[in-house]
Amino acid sequence: MKTKSLFVALAMIIAVSSFGNEVPSGKGLAVVPVKGSEVIRVIYKNDVAGKVKLNIYNASSELVFSETFYGTDGFIRPLNFNGLSAGEYTFEITDTNGKKVEKVSYQPVKRTKYVHVSKVKESGKFLLAVSANGNEEVSLKIYDAANNLLHAESNAFNNGFAQVYSVEVQGPLTFEVSDKSGVIKTFEF
Repeated sequence: MKTKSLFVALAMIIAVSSFGNEVPSGKGLAVVPVKGSEVIRVIYKNDVAGKVKLNIYNASSELVFSETFYGTDGFIRPLNFNGLSAGEYTFEITDTNGKKVEKVSYQPVKRTKYVHVSKVKESGKFLLAVSANGNEEVSLKIYDAANNLLHAESNAFNNGFAQVYSVEVQGPLTFEVSDKSGVIKTFEF
């Protein structure tokens, strides 16, 4: 257990010093966005254990998160910013030595949708699968060989959608799937 504690303390000191927030006495605060995700890590280290309060404010100076730690001289706290607006956030640590403040510019990660249409073994059946994070809406249009619209619908979903369609038409078919931003994917059978 001692080795683990030593390793964690060493990792925090290295992390704090490598982000330019090192204080000569070994105390500090670092706020580190995790690349490719919406997680931001708050790394805190102090010489003396005690009460530590973490507050996070948005660009309008509204409190969006608060947490109090008791009897600690350091921590690494991952925070998931998924669902929060893009912009500058202020991280404020209050401990026995006063306040430490750091600002971070947050940009939500753009998620790409995965859209796929495949023919099912049964004659005239097709599977539409859409994978996306968060709320999404897609529109589906099915055309025959003469470009006549056979079917049209829109579906709103959260975190994914799949449905089997039965199309009893001979000859080539085209499935056109579009989202609300205008991205269109076409599948031909």
